[in-house]
This record gives sequence, C-alpha cells and structure tokens, in this order.
Amino acid sequence: MENSPPAEVLSFDIVEIQAYQQNRYPYLFIDRITECVPGKYAKGFKNLTMNEWFFPPHFVDNPVMPGAILVEAMAQVALMTHLTLPGNKGKLVTGIVYNNVRLRKQIRPGDRIDFAAELLSYRRGLAKIQASGHVGGELAIDGELIQAYPDVVLSLTPGGSGRAG
Repeated sequence: MENSPPAEVLSFDIVEIQAYQQNRYPYLFIDRITECVPGKYAKGFKNLTMNEWFFPPHFVDNPVMPGAILVEAMAQVALMTHLTLPGNKGKLVTGIVYNNVRLRKQIRPGDRIDFAAELLSYRRGLAKIQASGHVGGELAIDGELIQAYPDVVLSLTPGGSGRAG
C-alpha cells in the first residue's frame, strides 16, 4: 500500500483571496483564510468594527451584523474549498441552495467570526459544503451550502448553452 504525501495547507491574505474570488469591497466579507486544503476544507475569519458600512443603520442603538451578510461571509469562506482546485481560480461562482442555515448568535462590533467549511462533494460544477461560524468559541451560524459554476453547469445542459430560445 502506498502512502500519499500529506496535503499542502495553504493560507491567504485579503489580496490573495481576491485573486481567487470575484467578491470586492464592500461585498468582500472575510479578512483572511488561515487554513485551506483544496478540495477538502477552508478556515478563515472576519474581524468586525463599528466602521463596517452595515452597522450604523442596522440598528441605530443596537448594531448587529445583518443575517444575510453573515450568511454571505460564511459562503465566501466556503468558496475557498473549491476555488483553490486546479482550473477554478478566479471563476464566477454563485450560491444556489442554502439548507438548514441557522443564525444562532447576534454579531456585534468588536467580534471576530471564525469560519470553517468542509467540502462534502464537488462534481459537474456543483459544490456541496457544510460550514459554520463561531464567535468566542460559541456557535453563531451553521448550514449546508450548494455553490455552482454557471459556465460548467450550462455546458452540461442539453443544447450546450443552457439558454432558452
């Protein structure tokens, strides 16, 4: 029996993340990927300050991170589980299914959210990921995501383009 070499663990700063993802300010919601094994898992975080554009209006006397943005931040870490696979760097990916996503804790200025995402399957341009986010060791969000590469999915549609008409 042959032993395979250990998988290389990667990490990415904010500039390197942007080489892989198409998200940009003000819609890039992660600061760093601390660990990533392509095709396996990714871990990363977001540090939050009162300077985030969404805190002042949400809510004036009780600033909390909007749930939709929290889900998007988790999804951006999840992207790195498969955008780091050969041939995927910089490709457009869309979220198509969010299963059993639970928002369990309010996120406030001064918090750091630590995300973890595990790639459960990846085939035919579809990635299924289980992901979670913790604040101070306490579970803040979790759920299952399905992300799609439109160019791959459309190429597998009968007729080759996937477009009606």
